[in-house]
Amino acid sequence: MKQHDPQGRAEPPDRSRGSDRTHHVPVLIVGGSLVGLSTSLFLGRLGVRHTLVERHSGTSHHPRGRGNNVRTMELFRVSGTEPDIHRAAETLAGNHGILQTPTLVGDAGEWLFREIDPGGGLARFSPTGWCLCSQNDLEPVLLDHAKRLGGELRYSTEMLSFEADADGVTALVKSRETGEHTRIRAQYLVAADGPRSPVREQLGIGQSGPGELFHNVSLTFRSRRLADVVGDRRFIVCYLTTPGADGALLPVDNREHWVFHAPWHPEQGETLEEFTDERCADHIRRAVGAPGLDVEITGRAPWHAAQRVARSYRSGRVFLAGDSAHEMSPTGAFGSNTGIQDAHNLAWKLAAVLGGWAGEKLLESYDAERRPVAEATSARAAARSAEHSHPGFAPPPTMGGGGPQRGILNVALGYRYPDGAVVGTDPASPVVPDKLDLSGEPGTRAPHLWVRHQGARRSTLDLYERSLVLLSDAEQGQAWHRAALRLADELSVPLVSHRFGAVDDVAGLQAEDGADWAERHGTTRAGAVLVRPDGFVAWRSPGAPDADAEPTLRHVLTRVLGLH
Repeated sequence: MKQHDPQGRAEPPDRSRGSDRTHHVPVLIVGGSLVGLSTSLFLGRLGVRHTLVERHSGTSHHPRGRGNNVRTMELFRVSGTEPDIHRAAETLAGNHGILQTPTLVGDAGEWLFREIDPGGGLARFSPTGWCLCSQNDLEPVLLDHAKRLGGELRYSTEMLSFEADADGVTALVKSRETGEHTRIRAQYLVAADGPRSPVREQLGIGQSGPGELFHNVSLTFRSRRLADVVGDRRFIVCYLTTPGADGALLPVDNREHWVFHAPWHPEQGETLEEFTDERCADHIRRAVGAPGLDVEITGRAPWHAAQRVARSYRSGRVFLAGDSAHEMSPTGAFGSNTGIQDAHNLAWKLAAVLGGWAGEKLLESYDAERRPVAEATSARAAARSAEHSHPGFAPPPTMGGGGPQRGILNVALGYRYPDGAVVGTDPASPVVPDKLDLSGEPGTRAPHLWVRHQGARRSTLDLYERSLVLLSDAEQGQAWHRAALRLADELSVPLVSHRFGAVDDVAGLQAEDGADWAERHGTTRAGAVLVRPDGFVAWRSPGAPDADAEPTLRHVLTRVLGLH
């Protein structure tokens, strides 16, 4: 029988086996880009030993995937990386909005939106906000934190093959620097190996969705005079719409380094070889509207916008995350954010099972929760590309295009889990609601509320990471509190009971500005709310228990954690 410690770290292998030179680790992560690194970060925070292998020699060098939405930044806030990410993102901190215009010469065109959070209304819902940090700047931050947390990250290492069985996965990896082969035995494998995922292909997991939407070539270039043409328009992206010279312009440093996405039509026989430096530079000049503009092409990388979702996120001991699980149109940066949120959802569940305080059944909820989110979000991403008339995208008539800018906060922050490791949800409710509603409903992200805790000002969201949390009232919720303490001990479950108004309790909370915690969580002061380590509401009671609180709470815990 395998032994585990309370922090979710599997015990080291028995070295008395002598002849077994296989590297043993609880979790193997395949892929070291944003989602793989995030998986490493989140597992490391929870004390789960793991190894990551990535075939490339290091992190991304290409400035892409820059939009980190509010939910992703909440996760980075709790994981302690938010300050370093903001430092890495300082260059573009003043860039806001999306501009659509025929050229950048003159005053033509319109702002699809000027501010991500006009009026600062987001502060009602979250302690943080969106952050514009390109993948090449973000990945080194995640890498540094993952290493500091003890993650074993092997770059220039390719997984050659793997075999899965009922007890785990055995993978053969090769160092691309030395040629050395290593066998890794893991209890679980997380495949964050990209849209052409070899792991997904070997498992035979199919995909749903319309498939490829459009193709672009991403061009990095230098131009010292382009900043003069742009002027004080500090956009996130500018869609340039001149027929035959359309494209998307993105600043890298607002001074001389830029990215341009040019339409590419391989379906019409157009090849990458046709994108010569001369042709690309001329295209950029015509798109900008400045014939004499200095343009030095420094790199090119093709990319394909697609809408596909894996038909299953799990096969036995193997899980898909990020682009291996879903592909989305890049408009709105939904793909990378959804992938990072995949990693967070999966990490606490792996930690719980490896730590022995949850059953294997909990892992079934990863697919049940995350796949519907990807299906709904990928459809929204494609619609957003149509709304923005993304260069190269000819949406089907049923989708429309160029329509009014629609809010995305309900997609980015308000998505819900109607089914999964939750109790008391409506399975028929939409995964993405029509409007943002974070009022403590089971299956939704728990409400943000500023509180005083142990003398410090914190968001309630800062309380959720390493344990389940029960929220109740110090005066009217004592039955819930006592039940939580008893069950945490009886079931050996990390369950912290936070009581609002308990001044002398180390776990006590004081809501700021007279806020009513119960009203904000959709309950009464006699009720209780159970929040998961990922900050999602697992269950709530609108009032006091009918009799003893313990049987009710025990039933909820066993359901949520797959202990029955």
